[in-house]
Amino acid sequence: MYNGTILVVDDEASIREALRDYLMEMGHDVSVATDGEDAILKFDSRRTDLVIADFFMPKMNGIELLQNIKAQNEKVVFIMMTGEPEVVMAVDVMKEGAYDYIAKPFNLDDLRIKTERALHARQLMESVERMRLLLWGLILPIPVWLFLGIWLGRNWK
Repeated sequence: MYNGTILVVDDEASIREALRDYLMEMGHDVSVATDGEDAILKFDSRRTDLVIADFFMPKMNGIELLQNIKAQNEKVVFIMMTGEPEVVMAVDVMKEGAYDYIAKPFNLDDLRIKTERALHARQLMESVERMRLLLWGLILPIPVWLFLGIWLGRNWK
């Protein structure tokens, strides 16, 4: 299991604290925020792997938070929580770039599975990015060596 850095955002203290405690028991580094504006202040685009946020919050709803977070780091994985699981809302959230959504009240096993899958997806994205950089590092020098070989071959005659 990949232990990640998770930001939990919910205006209900009991849910926020329960999620924090449960995710910390799983071995994750967890920080919490009371609303979308607080989340933006606490979001670290270099460290945060996963954001789990409520859809309905004061000051900024979940979609606005998702858009703001994705603008800072498109690779962060986002799970939306909602107390009113409507199919239309779930589709809208996924269109905006959320990895998944979870309905309240949630089953802890479902939360664990979705969290593990989301963090695994984040880990895979990072692996793909590293492989892409490695391939570019291997491919780019080839034309230089070819040019040098041709140039040196002509000049050694």
